[in-house]
Amino acid sequence: MLKNTFCHISGIGLKTERNLWSQGLLSWDDVLDRSPEGIRGHNGHVLQYRVRDSLEQLLMGNAAYFARALPPSEKWRLYPEFRRETAYVDIETSSGGGNGNYITTIALYDGASVLYFVHGYNLGMFAEEIVKYKLIVTYNGKSFDVPIIEDYFKIKLPLAHIDLRHILHSLGYRGGLKGCERQLGLHRNELDGVNGYFAVLLWRDYVRNGNHRALDTLLAYNILDAVNLEPLMITAYNLKLADTPFGETHQIPAPSAPRNPFKPDILTIDRLRNEYGLV
Repeated sequence: MLKNTFCHISGIGLKTERNLWSQGLLSWDDVLDRSPEGIRGHNGHVLQYRVRDSLEQLLMGNAAYFARALPPSEKWRLYPEFRRETAYVDIETSSGGGNGNYITTIALYDGASVLYFVHGYNLGMFAEEIVKYKLIVTYNGKSFDVPIIEDYFKIKLPLAHIDLRHILHSLGYRGGLKGCERQLGLHRNELDGVNGYFAVLLWRDYVRNGNHRALDTLLAYNILDAVNLEPLMITAYNLKLADTPFGETHQIPAPSAPRNPFKPDILTIDRLRNEYGLV
């Protein structure tokens, strides 16, 4: 879809882009093959120059270039070109915020492998791992995950970023990550009802009581948050695509779910629900 995109070019909005498509200029190659004088609604020479620059940036794998240039509502277009270099990321923290809050676990899924990072164990390795990717996909990561990661590790993430919260909202899906999952047919089974607050309780139980089953449950939950971002991303992409001339030709099939290396402990979940009146 990126090679069919023109709205990242200065002076071209969605209306002008649709005008270009209506002229049969459905891709960057179509623009370069057309005489500049035969392009209506935009300076053909300038457009061809910008398209050549876009091709060069894509050949260099510069996802950040397109992320900066695309309107926020159109960043989904990045996804197919950089899917194999995408990290689906979710973090958990020790509390809802305020002084003393810190990252407890981070889950990273790249479409093939599941990685996890735990405070007091290997959390510092995340900063070395994340820079191997070119695109990060989160849910509400623009407001939560990314600022906390950057502050905690004292780094600036150079990756292009797709925040699914905003894309799914634009498609009419609300209710947080779990609400969007339910609306789109994703089920959590034993982890149904476990949320970010419960993740804090699981970490607390692990730290205070040495309950490793609580940590396993937290990691199972955190990893599921990250893994589910892939089918949500693909669903959002396909739905957005339906409003373009490429809805039938550029669809991405649903992915298969990876094995979660951790299993939730039902006894721990039930005990914490009873202790904190969450039944």
